[in-house]
Amino acid sequence: MTQQLEQLFTEDRAHFMHPSTHAHDHASGTLPGKIIKGANGIRIEDHEGKSYIDAFAGLYCVNIGYGRTEVAEAIYEQAKKLAYYHTYVGHSTDTIIELSSRIIDWAPQGMQKVYYGMSGSDANETQVKIVWYYNNILGHPNKKKIISRERGYHGSGIVTGSLTGLPSFHQHFDLPVDRVKHTVCPHWYRKAPAGMSEAQFVSYCVDELEKLIAREGADTIAAFIGEPVMGTGGIIAPPEGYWAAIQDVLKKHDILLISDEVVCGFGRLGSKMGAQHYGMQPDLITIAKGLTSAYAPLSGVIVGERVWDVIDKGSQEHGPMGHGWTYSGHPICAAAAIANLNILERENLTKNAADVGAYLGAQLHAAFDQHPLVGEVRSTGMLAALEFMADNDGRKPFDAALKVGPKVSAAALKRGVIARAMPHGDILGFAPPLVTTRADVDEIVGIVKQAVDEVATQTIE
Repeated sequence: MTQQLEQLFTEDRAHFMHPSTHAHDHASGTLPGKIIKGANGIRIEDHEGKSYIDAFAGLYCVNIGYGRTEVAEAIYEQAKKLAYYHTYVGHSTDTIIELSSRIIDWAPQGMQKVYYGMSGSDANETQVKIVWYYNNILGHPNKKKIISRERGYHGSGIVTGSLTGLPSFHQHFDLPVDRVKHTVCPHWYRKAPAGMSEAQFVSYCVDELEKLIAREGADTIAAFIGEPVMGTGGIIAPPEGYWAAIQDVLKKHDILLISDEVVCGFGRLGSKMGAQHYGMQPDLITIAKGLTSAYAPLSGVIVGERVWDVIDKGSQEHGPMGHGWTYSGHPICAAAAIANLNILERENLTKNAADVGAYLGAQLHAAFDQHPLVGEVRSTGMLAALEFMADNDGRKPFDAALKVGPKVSAAALKRGVIARAMPHGDILGFAPPLVTTRADVDEIVGIVKQAVDEVATQTIE
């Protein structure tokens, strides 16, 4: 390592507080780090010049792949023309006007307005405030609770961290807050009682939701939030018929539906949004990640007609809504998003995600369905996961201390593939860029097979 690199690592450990990182191990140097120097297509390059296939697209976000100069040029041109102006009190730019129209074209029917932020977390904080405002305007001051799901991920703020149904986002933070309630995770393989079919499990999920609503009182519950396919909770697609059955319950009790599309939106499932993929009819939609393919930080709340009509009514009665971010509708981020959408549409990457995603799923099933270390292979569009189990038939997990998932991830990384060890369970996740080809899939699956075999030999012996 050169002296310059050593200095960079020293300064990194001294001054940079990394997200989701063991603080002491990083600061002390026990945790080895990487400095990413460049990227192109589906590959990144580290400080040693080693190339890796990024089979997780950053954090599910680099949908168009790395190194797209068209986006960089759009950012540059916008920065030259107008780097920033706020969007308060009706101010706008041609860029954000165009983008808003484009987003509505991507969204399911019935969506009307877009409110902008910088991240999925702040977008979901906005969702909560809109939902509370909506019920206050309608004269329902007690209808404020929000139902999320165990293992769901909706951010890491105060309320959004509460919505997230993963213990590590609650521990030592005094979360979740009282207004957030959690219902069952729709993962048949791990959550269904023994002997229950997938259809019966859907009924079980519905029954559990109905019981929760009855306990809390429907007149206290404002909204239900869910990812069409769960991301950080383990890349979990719901059983067939799940979303239709859940929506029936919500309609019966006058509960709004928020579709969190931060991961699933903009083509990742092989459809424009996860809502279209599952026939969902959300009142509100959360977007981020794939909106700009992470070339610039931008998020949004897409507001449906039902909710917008109440916001409009509230403004007539009470004046402007007291909510805003300095960077809402930032023109540079909007320019990046437009360039990103141009690429997604021109190259038909939604169709590629459907076609290559199906191939990825098929190749993973072929390689791992009978593997002694793998309990379940799951995939939907360009999302997939392997779940490792000590006893496949009995669905018995490994002792967490063995760290089977992280070992497989490390073995794959050593061979040049980045696949994510999911944070709650021995699960290896895949979310490759939507530009991934079948040849790329063959390379990814081949390398991961070597990694799983290596860990299986160590673990089973």
